[in-house]
Amino acid sequence: MGAQLRNAGRPGIGFCALSAVDVALWDLKARLLGVSLIDLLGAARDGVPVYGSGGFCSYTDARLREQLAGWVEQGIPRVKMKIGRDPDADAARISVAREAIGPEPELYVDANGAFRAKQALAWAERVAAEWGVTWFEEPVSSADFDGLRVVRKRGPAGLEVAAGEYAYVPADFRNLIGCVDVLQTDVTRCGGITGLLHAAGLASAFGLDLSAHGAPALSANVFCAPERARHLEWFHDHVRIEAMLFDGGPEPVDGVVTPDRSRPGHGLELREHEAEEHRVR
Repeated sequence: MGAQLRNAGRPGIGFCALSAVDVALWDLKARLLGVSLIDLLGAARDGVPVYGSGGFCSYTDARLREQLAGWVEQGIPRVKMKIGRDPDADAARISVAREAIGPEPELYVDANGAFRAKQALAWAERVAAEWGVTWFEEPVSSADFDGLRVVRKRGPAGLEVAAGEYAYVPADFRNLIGCVDVLQTDVTRCGGITGLLHAAGLASAFGLDLSAHGAPALSANVFCAPERARHLEWFHDHVRIEAMLFDGGPEPVDGVVTPDRSRPGHGLELREHEAEEHRVR
């Protein structure tokens, strides 16, 4: 399938479509065998830790506080917020977040590539020193390999640099080796389950952890397999949409999602009636 996309351009929407087909084929195989994807792939663990993800720049302080504190109250000990759209407002927003969750939970920030390398490095030093941030996602564009290396190598100890959600083909992950502390993988973009397993092998070879980006209900099943899977993103928007359209999605307990291994395949069942109103005609 990948070869057939070559002339159209593999990264982008084409590889998203390929990813969907790949996931469907793995799911079909597991269902025909009457086993869960966890057992088909070979489980390295029974469940996967999650981090609460949202904290959008458009939120009021009250909404930011409510969302992040809510995850902590549910037993999720790590949360992520966005920064970079309005840097002048970010210091106050991060202070609100830290105050809301307290001193113990981990606080992550995601700039979605908003900064240039030296800007990102300045923010890296500040967020680690002032608010105890331990994860800086896409401090610069994920295509800026030199910038990622600068932030990773010159940033403060204890602050990890993460990227990879826009990695589609295997070469995209290979290009990030040496640029990040944690590789992110998105099963809906990276070639599906097959692509994720390729990325997992690369991460293991270079001693890097993996973190799942998005699609938490699907990722929970798949992410029990990689040896170095660290956690998955319990992303606010995706959680909401998955709950609207599918039955069988797991819920975190004490910060961990444990898929139901009695359900075959990825364990999800489409709510066809609810999905029908969203059909594109």
